[in-house]
Amino acid sequence: MAAQSETLSPALPTDIEELALDVLRKAVAADLKLATAESCTGGLLASLLTDVEGCGHCFERGFVTYSDDSKVQLLGVPRELLECGGAVSRDTAGAMAGGALSQSAAHLAIAITGFAGPGEPGSESGLVYVAVIHRGQPAQVSEYHFKSNSRGEVRIRTLRAALELLIEQLERCGTKA
Repeated sequence: MAAQSETLSPALPTDIEELALDVLRKAVAADLKLATAESCTGGLLASLLTDVEGCGHCFERGFVTYSDDSKVQLLGVPRELLECGGAVSRDTAGAMAGGALSQSAAHLAIAITGFAGPGEPGSESGLVYVAVIHRGQPAQVSEYHFKSNSRGEVRIRTLRAALELLIEQLERCGTKA
């Protein structure tokens, strides 16, 4: 393997760890279980949500679905959706979140798909979709354009955005932790 100019596992900024702790406290207070479905973040969010001792019981499971086949096989994302709209789209993020919810005992699921970059011609480095869904509700999908050629930076910014969306959703669920 050729030498890389950036580290494989970037150090997480303190604010991301604080956001993750806030998510976990709110989930524990509401007695809600969480699931993740990740593509471009490769399981970083799931790792964050399992790092805090005493809060692990609120994390139900995580799916790392980097390939199209894994999105279809593990999350039930329709292959036609991936062929027509692509793996990085609003609809795919929503389908991933819905699949994570239906394939788990979680109450709340979050899905991430995007181009961490640098990518193939025609792909926008830093384009990310994050979907959050609460059982019985429609998915909320947000689109981000993180202008950066650094995979690590895009992934960090994506984690921050995902955690903020989880906090918003948990607050809507009535938690006041």
